[in-house]
Amino acid sequence: MIEHDIFRALADSTRRTIFEKLANGSMNASALRKGMDISQPAMSQHLAVLRAAGLVREQKEGRFVNYEVDPDGLALIAQWLAKYRAYWPARIDALKLLLKDMDQ
Repeated sequence: MIEHDIFRALADSTRRTIFEKLANGSMNASALRKGMDISQPAMSQHLAVLRAAGLVREQKEGRFVNYEVDPDGLALIAQWLAKYRAYWPARIDALKLLLKDMDQ
């Protein structure tokens, strides 16, 4: 299940930070490490998990590899959320009613 891989990848705070940096634009691993206390091998492992989940893709430019957010991975997240978005208005209305009843 790809959704499982996506949420497992984003469950780690370091990977979320990497993903958020890449959401601002393409970067190589060295640029991604700036401001983070992380080794190069650890960065490579985190990027491998994000790539395997379909959230990040890589593009070679000369001897450098740049990473960027993969829009297809974001589309999968949006599709998964859309399935549950329809339930929330009714659930919130029910919660409001319950809280109002509890106050009385």
